[in-house]
Amino acid sequence: MIDQLRLPIYLDHQATTPVDPRVLEAMLPYFTEQFGNPASKNHLYGREANRVVEAAREAIGKSINAKAQDICFTSGATEAVNLAIKGVFNAHRYGTPHFITVVTEHKAVLDAMKRIESEGARATYLPVDDLGMLDPEVVAEAICPETVMVSIMAANNEIGVLQPLKEIGRLCREKNVFFMTDATQALGKISLDVQEMNIDLLACSAHKLYGPKGIGALYCRRSLPRVPILPIIDGGGHERGLRSGTLNVPGIVGFAKAVEISIQEMKSEQERLRTLRDNLLEQLKTVLPDIKLNGHPVHRLAGNLNICIPGVESEALIIALTNEIAISSGAACTTAAIEPSHVLKALGLSEIDLHSSIRIGIGRSNTGEEIKYAAEELANEVKRLRTLRDQ
Repeated sequence: MIDQLRLPIYLDHQATTPVDPRVLEAMLPYFTEQFGNPASKNHLYGREANRVVEAAREAIGKSINAKAQDICFTSGATEAVNLAIKGVFNAHRYGTPHFITVVTEHKAVLDAMKRIESEGARATYLPVDDLGMLDPEVVAEAICPETVMVSIMAANNEIGVLQPLKEIGRLCREKNVFFMTDATQALGKISLDVQEMNIDLLACSAHKLYGPKGIGALYCRRSLPRVPILPIIDGGGHERGLRSGTLNVPGIVGFAKAVEISIQEMKSEQERLRTLRDNLLEQLKTVLPDIKLNGHPVHRLAGNLNICIPGVESEALIIALTNEIAISSGAACTTAAIEPSHVLKALGLSEIDLHSSIRIGIGRSNTGEEIKYAAEELANEVKRLRTLRDQ
């Protein structure tokens, strides 16, 4: 079976995904043949570039039930998050604007919140339960007259937990507070509707759904209730004045194609990933009955499996498996310093369990054969490491 598998097997799809060949095919002409600048509309090259950018804007907007004009292209989700949080803060600098988020958010959100706190804002970091879920009533209780924005991640990048966006969006709208969501892990994997969910700002990125790195977008509502927001990058007034800089046309084309494919194949693909994930967990539990699932067993991304394996250091296990399986111990968007996951800490895991947890991200290219092989290798390595520990 090993001869038929490409090793190491990639099981870290929450960190990034390989570019789908169909996405690459769509992008290629815009590197060499149609290389125009979309801002240069006085000739055919520029007009063609502008045409495909606007078509991509329309496609990405349609995927979340948003107007094309409300989509602003960025370099990725981190920039989109920063633009949303800092841009709204800069438009509300009078008094002490209040922002609300969750302790399990991505570092892009948490660090942006810390930045605006240092500049005069007040931020509240809400807790989650031991499954990683946020109670909408906790959000309601935290909102006060000075609250400007509530920012809640749609799907967690470490434990895959899906938050109740619709309920939170409804109460934010009732209280006239802007609702933002970091949908980086969610776009193309779950249904998102900014109208039905009352989402006012939404950050996303292409490389989490088989598109290229270096391109993302911010949805910012321009119709009522219109979100007042100021740019954080100046220089030319591109993207309707919200984000200056020459647009990444090949990336934008790839982003739109990746979204199109993911939306078309969402139902069947998510069912397939859920089956693979459940099979992997079942196979592991057969050999390692003491493993524990981190996060909600139902309300989570189909391809996400975050587990605690007692008695084994996660970093030692990951290194031991480096030639067989590509997995991680948590977020890929922090520095190289090894420290316990703030997400798992928020779930109340013990210090020992924090250092014994791994994240497995199953994706489009993974097969049943790969999952079976990964389960066997993981279980064998765990048993080997436990034997060494006990000697």
